[in-house]
Amino acid sequence: MLLGIVRTKVLAVLIGTEGMGLFGAFNSVTGLVSSITGMGITSSGVRQIAEAVGTNDEDRVARTVFTLRRTAFVLGLAGMVVLLAFARPISRITFGSSDHSLELALLSVTVLLTSISGGQTALVQGMRRIRDLAALNIWGAALGTVTSIAVIYVFRRNGIALFLIAVSVFAIFTSWWYARKIAVKPVRLPVREVWQESRQLLGMGLAFMASALMGNAVAYFTRVLVIREMNLAAAGLFQAAWTLSSIYVGFILSAMGADYYPRLTLVAADDREVNRLVNEQTEVALLMAIPGILGTLTFAPLVLHLLYSAQFAPAGGILRWQILGVLGRVISWPVGFVLLAKGCARTFFCTELAGNLAYLGMVWLGLNWFGLKGLGMAYLGMYLVYGLLVTIIVNGITGFRWDRGNLRLGGGALAATALVFVATSSLVPSPFGVTLAVAVTTGATVYAVRKIEKRLGISILANVWFRLRSVITKST
Repeated sequence: MLLGIVRTKVLAVLIGTEGMGLFGAFNSVTGLVSSITGMGITSSGVRQIAEAVGTNDEDRVARTVFTLRRTAFVLGLAGMVVLLAFARPISRITFGSSDHSLELALLSVTVLLTSISGGQTALVQGMRRIRDLAALNIWGAALGTVTSIAVIYVFRRNGIALFLIAVSVFAIFTSWWYARKIAVKPVRLPVREVWQESRQLLGMGLAFMASALMGNAVAYFTRVLVIREMNLAAAGLFQAAWTLSSIYVGFILSAMGADYYPRLTLVAADDREVNRLVNEQTEVALLMAIPGILGTLTFAPLVLHLLYSAQFAPAGGILRWQILGVLGRVISWPVGFVLLAKGCARTFFCTELAGNLAYLGMVWLGLNWFGLKGLGMAYLGMYLVYGLLVTIIVNGITGFRWDRGNLRLGGGALAATALVFVATSSLVPSPFGVTLAVAVTTGATVYAVRKIEKRLGISILANVWFRLRSVITKST
């Protein structure tokens, strides 16, 4: 997460709002192409490997891994060819001209590299090698950040495509490094058997593909709409708010999901255990996320200035509303995984479709009625729709209900977030509002830390103080 913050700060300083807009547009294009040609096999691969491991059948695990690797390479190659062939028309649709077609053609290689590294990462995650998964993400981010900063420093806006290529190169290297450590029985499958094995992988993958495709398509068209209706600088402000609202919570959910999804898949047949895991994961997610959510709301102008620059200050209007949506994302995130673990591909697709259609419609309305601030409102609206829908559906499948502890915790989180949102708005005098927001954020953070300490059976604050005192003692 720290590396992401450093990289974001350097990007903001060196390329400005227009450069950030270009960066976001490039990311949306490659993400859209990858979701179309990738067929969702990275996510379905995690599920298939976790299932194979659960059978303790070495032959089945070997066949699944072999098929996943070959399929990831073929689909990545197809994606690279697609973006290379359509770089010019995509540039015209996105930017209104073909000025960026060469950069998009160069970015086609990231589609291939991302697909291959995704297959390797799926192997590590499916095997529940959590330490290795964390290490490959950290090292990939570290190496990619150092190299990409050098590229941006030399080439500025002209180096954005090279920056994204550098990140994907180090991602594939680190994923290969840790995937090779996993002992898998050697196996050779003819093309016909690979195709037969891949049918199940692609069958579940279609649901993931549809979900990723919808998400990336909405992200892409949102940026196109902002660029066309406003300008590239406005798209940069939206990108800044989007990144800042998700960097902390995204890190937490990604880290927890690495173990949560395979674990949920293994117990998918036991509804009672599934519901217990969802409640457990919801509690942990809320306790870890709420300090960051409240802190971002409280110090939004300062955070934007520190992590970006003064020219990104107008992004605060988007950020404040989007942070409210992030809370909805945290609450609905553990529930949504039940559909994946249960293999309910069609239902999963329908819930994702409903959420994304709601977001797209609210983006159009919000942008026209409220300007850039409306984009943040649309994000909140999407998770209100999606969260309610997925909870009702999962209740029908497993009988899921929030336990009393989570109802109290969720209600408290909603109340604290609403209070800080109002306190930092123009409705409340600034000194009083900021003081109240800081007090609520501090109280909620202390409460969350204490609850986590109780669950883990350790004293986090005592451990931090002990380490700081050791460092101070050694330095003196």
